Amino acid sequence: MSFTEVAATAARDPGKFWLEAARGLHWSTFPETAHDEAGDVWFPDGVLNTCYNAVDRHVEAGRGDAEALIYESPFTGRAQSYSFAELQDHVARTAGMIASAGVGKGDRVIIYMPMIPEAVFAMLACARIGAVHSVVFGGFAAPELAKRIEDCTPALVLSASCGFEPGRTIAYKPLLDKALDLASHKPPGTIIFQREELLADLVPGRDRDWAEAVAAAEPAGCVDVASSDPLYILYTSGTTGTPKGVVRDNGGHATVLHWSMRNIYGVEAGDTYWAASDIGWVVGHSYIVYGPLLKGCATILFEGKPVGTPDAGIFWNLVDKHQVKVLFTAPTAIRAIRRSDPDGTFIDGASLSSLSALFLAGERADPDTLLWIANKLGKPVIDHWWQTELGWPAIATCLGLGESEIRAGSAGHAVPGYRFRVLDDAGNPVGAGTVGNLLIEQPLPPGAFRSLWNNPERFAAGFVDFPGNYTTGDAGMIDADGFIHIMGRTDDIINVAGHRLSTGQMEEVVANHPQVVECAVVGAADDLKGEMPVGFVVTRPGCEDLEKVHGELVASVRGDIGPIASPRSIYFVDGLPKTRSGKILRNLLRDIINGKEVTVPQTIEDASVIDTIRQAVT
Repeated sequence: MSFTEVAATAARDPGKFWLEAARGLHWSTFPETAHDEAGDVWFPDGVLNTCYNAVDRHVEAGRGDAEALIYESPFTGRAQSYSFAELQDHVARTAGMIASAGVGKGDRVIIYMPMIPEAVFAMLACARIGAVHSVVFGGFAAPELAKRIEDCTPALVLSASCGFEPGRTIAYKPLLDKALDLASHKPPGTIIFQREELLADLVPGRDRDWAEAVAAAEPAGCVDVASSDPLYILYTSGTTGTPKGVVRDNGGHATVLHWSMRNIYGVEAGDTYWAASDIGWVVGHSYIVYGPLLKGCATILFEGKPVGTPDAGIFWNLVDKHQVKVLFTAPTAIRAIRRSDPDGTFIDGASLSSLSALFLAGERADPDTLLWIANKLGKPVIDHWWQTELGWPAIATCLGLGESEIRAGSAGHAVPGYRFRVLDDAGNPVGAGTVGNLLIEQPLPPGAFRSLWNNPERFAAGFVDFPGNYTTGDAGMIDADGFIHIMGRTDDIINVAGHRLSTGQMEEVVANHPQVVECAVVGAADDLKGEMPVGFVVTRPGCEDLEKVHGELVASVRGDIGPIASPRSIYFVDGLPKTRSGKILRNLLRDIINGKEVTVPQTIEDASVIDTIRQAVT
């Protein structure tokens, strides 16, 4: 069926639609009920095991020799491939190791590890025995790790001796030790994977060596769990204060990820799919680990960066090496590549014959960046949108359903199963092309969060402002053709002399300048107009006439949006503050420009950029 037909089918009878999608999985007990409205639970009477569906069933179907997990580490120079049969063996033994530590069904396990195969083994191993994993980005500061330990009270912590960032080695064990000292909850033990680049000191009686523990373990089988049982807890990036732990179920999650691989991304079993993200983020959970393996694809685990490991050609080299069909990364990665390789020399030097499309998500893809990479690749470049809370794409161009029209500045149409609305602050619908609060009608489709760990009040708050709808927190608009445009977070809509303006729209104009690599626009307090836009701009290497660029940017904003949007100031900086997942921390920029005290979050990728921005502003 076409995209239009599939969307209509999903809207007409969601329960029937998702029950049919669920048939793509192996269930120990296939659900008879699609959705329990009272409890807002999908497939409430279904029983399955996510690990079995991601690994074992492919082996039993005769695909044990097929490639499953590909590991590439430019930091260490290591590269390794695992078949589904080899993955099954590693996961079963890791599951036995975890079980031997006293972990059982429903117990929580924190995984604080770098991008190494053992981290993937650990995630799947938890799913195998019905334990609930909570992956914390490797190298997170001790106080943040301690908050997560206190919140989910793990029965076990799995970690490694070290991880890598460009030019430095990060010792994980001292961070873990400090976090365990800070946390009021004391897990009974830890298991540490020793990397030869830096060995960790183990605490007798508490810490076990991974290699020794896994060698002594008996392989563990798959444990059946209810569809509604939790698979994982994932704490959202940028969390301060009480952690916000998104809980993902087993049945709905597996169903939609399996469905999305073919219908959104257009891949099949045997294809190679690469999400160039980190397992500490939702993209890594959904599309490094679970989604591709559920579909029977080979998935790439990349321990590196888009530039500097060794150069801006690493993505394209690996696409050719492993015949990647679909690449998924963040717009910030493409901006980094563009800044390092503005003429696309590395792209021109690659074949890329296997690549069918590049997908972007994680933050808004400005049209200039999207069009630049699309022109260089000569392939479809598809911006799509979703959140940690949703777990899988909600707005996209569904390549697998035959959608081909891409509208720069839009994330596409609502994915089948999602129903979007745009309302003003009073709860009234707005017209086509008008910016307002972007909402999703309840019930949310399978795979979306049904709770926050230990925090029902905060979960309920997401549905209070606009009853019957989930508040995404984003400002958006739906144009006359149904294309949805994400204009930024709702607090990125500024009020200039009574005019509501989108800073995202201003960023589009600024980013379109040929000398601009990336930018951010925020609202600065103004005594006369309430707020005024201020821009922070990173230019291409070698750009010297900043005064000329400044004038051209102001003229472009005035000409494309109007004099009311004319920026009060534009600052040229070397970099923008970002989380490790690539999101620009506009709230920090807003606090700096408004002279407020700045609290630098532990999720920031490079805290040194804050000082350079302060200097530029003063």
